Amino acid sequence: MSIETDLKKDGIEVTKKLDTLQINSIANNIALKLCETFPEYNLNQNELFIRLSRLDMYRAKMPEGMAEANYFYKNTSIYFNEHIPDEDLEEFAVHECIHYLQEVKDKRNYLVRMGLCDYTEFKIYGLGLNEAAVQLMSSKVNGIPKEFVKYFGINFETTSPSYYPLECCLVNQLAYLVGEDVLFESTLNSNDNFKQTFANITSPKVFMAIQNAIDEILYHEEDIIKLNNKIINVDDRNKKVDGMLKKIDELKNEISLIFFRTQNLIISSYFDNTFNRISNLEEVESYRKKLYTFKDYLGSAEGYTFFNDYYVSKMEELEKKYNALENGEDIQIQTAIRVISRKENVFRRFIAAIKKLLFGDIGSIQENNSDI
Repeated sequence: MSIETDLKKDGIEVTKKLDTLQINSIANNIALKLCETFPEYNLNQNELFIRLSRLDMYRAKMPEGMAEANYFYKNTSIYFNEHIPDEDLEEFAVHECIHYLQEVKDKRNYLVRMGLCDYTEFKIYGLGLNEAAVQLMSSKVNGIPKEFVKYFGINFETTSPSYYPLECCLVNQLAYLVGEDVLFESTLNSNDNFKQTFANITSPKVFMAIQNAIDEILYHEEDIIKLNNKIINVDDRNKKVDGMLKKIDELKNEISLIFFRTQNLIISSYFDNTFNRISNLEEVESYRKKLYTFKDYLGSAEGYTFFNDYYVSKMEELEKKYNALENGEDIQIQTAIRVISRKENVFRRFIAAIKKLLFGDIGSIQENNSDI
């Protein structure tokens, strides 16, 4: 199949090729920004520029709902929607340039891996995970500020309000738990460090479930875009259109269910396993802070109470763990107690205050029942 046929299949119609001066300017600026944004990865700006300047870049007509820019690995080219102003091309190119840098091909020039995404003979794994991770990197490079958004009834804060927002929300939760540096290093260098880190803390089965769920959200969103494009091309409303609108509503509901099911799995799998590994009072405090701060990464909706309920339950378990460690005979535990015993009353008062702040009367009831 020719490149033109592949592009036509995706609805991409080339209208103009960018000149060498434009490509070099984009390549130079992105190479500089990548090095400045991620100094810990020891990127070489000159080498990056040379690689990125080899890309071909085109303007093209693209279907409604498609990404504003697309990297096509078969001919190492980036295609920009023709309506993008010249001054904005660089911003849209960052995501696609990262895709180019992360691709791994075999001897036959077939794509076998792209960052966190594996391309097998029969199925692609981790496409949604990789797209979200690359978009989070791109948002950081472009300095996109956080803003509150609402998609399919789900409210959350994100640095990617327009591209893969739900996927980015979930992947950002993973980044918070295991470290953004681990996520981005694996994304850029196409290795399993991030996958193994999260799987070691939870389990390989849990990681695969989360990865597959994020893929499923991505595919459902693509189905919605396709249905909307079909509806646009229908002149008069008819039963067929009504059926497509109903299907879109079903897909949106399914996305919402998958999102919250996945978010709950991330919370319970990580914090249950981490709780079981607590062995000293410093780890008690670290655990409390991490669980409390997770609220800043949540997607929420009317009637969603899982995190609040989980938090109250874990705080009560944590109090018991604290008391058990405090009364233990282990020399290291006793040493830790002497070091931070002065924080004991502050810690307990903090738990009570947080419950009251977050949960009001419910928190007070729990407080009265927990001997805090």
